Amino acid sequence: MALTSVEKNQEILSLALEDRSSGYQDLVSNSKALLAVLKRKGNWKSYSGPRIRERLLYAKTGSAVWYNGFDFLNPVPAELFNDAEWTPKMCAVAVTLSNEEILNNEGENQLMDVMEAHISAAESELEDEVDLSLHGNGTRFGGKELGGLQLAVPTVVNSGVYGGIDRTNAIWRTSAFDANSFATDIGTQVTSVTIRPFLNRIMTQRSRNKKAADLLLMSPEHYAAYDAATIAIQRINDETGLGKLGFQTLKYFGAGRQAEIVQEGGIGSNMPANTTYGLDTENLRLRYHPERNFNKIGRALMPINQDAVVQYIGFMGELTQTNPLFQWKLYDSNPAA
Repeated sequence: MALTSVEKNQEILSLALEDRSSGYQDLVSNSKALLAVLKRKGNWKSYSGPRIRERLLYAKTGSAVWYNGFDFLNPVPAELFNDAEWTPKMCAVAVTLSNEEILNNEGENQLMDVMEAHISAAESELEDEVDLSLHGNGTRFGGKELGGLQLAVPTVVNSGVYGGIDRTNAIWRTSAFDANSFATDIGTQVTSVTIRPFLNRIMTQRSRNKKAADLLLMSPEHYAAYDAATIAIQRINDETGLGKLGFQTLKYFGAGRQAEIVQEGGIGSNMPANTTYGLDTENLRLRYHPERNFNKIGRALMPINQDAVVQYIGFMGELTQTNPLFQWKLYDSNPAA
């Protein structure tokens, strides 16, 4: 039995999305600095099973000894590893066309223009939704959304459960620094005078060996202060990495460390005001299900009680981390102080 005109056009929509679906991951990652860095470092990782698990090294063996001759060595039984675990979160955006719209725009060129507009609108909504969740605390939609930076790097660091582990455990805490109180010898608010000393002190406190924050996501207020703190000859614009993707970036050098600085703000931004996230991206992961990695879900569907066609783009996974000790937040609780 031959396909009807509407059925053919439904198939065209499905194929059009299939053709674009390989680009959805790039669409999302290249529009978000954190996701772009994680992808660049190979930290977009798939998972399987009902839970996402990250293996944590949380102790030493206690067996190290210096010795000579026939001294006894120290084979101490020890539990070294535990797992943090997260429940995967699911998100879907619909591309919806009424069959009236399809029929009124019949003809290959006309139909593709209509589909292009609807698909572009869905892609834009997917970007916005990921950005909102990435800067959120995981409580929207009844706790069904991805757990973002406000959950992963909170202001209150010693309460709540994250990854199935209680944050009263000191080794499972990130750090938070209030500019109004943490270093009053430097100042009590973020300005062009205090921003670099603040960052230098934090980077010194929250680093060890090669481990430290390598990405600084700044609100417009903090970025402007850092930009103003440098004169042209000192200002180092990052033309590689994130700079190539069009992000407004600078390079931080201080306290024996370096990091990419990105302004995370603008129209409709979900970045909290007067905030900088210092992120050790080596220990952050975007875990995804192989069949839900910002790609097309199934085939185009027709609702049983509507003359329309619907196709979904979706994601299933979570933002996780393996070591919180080098993740931190600088915030200005009283910018006018």
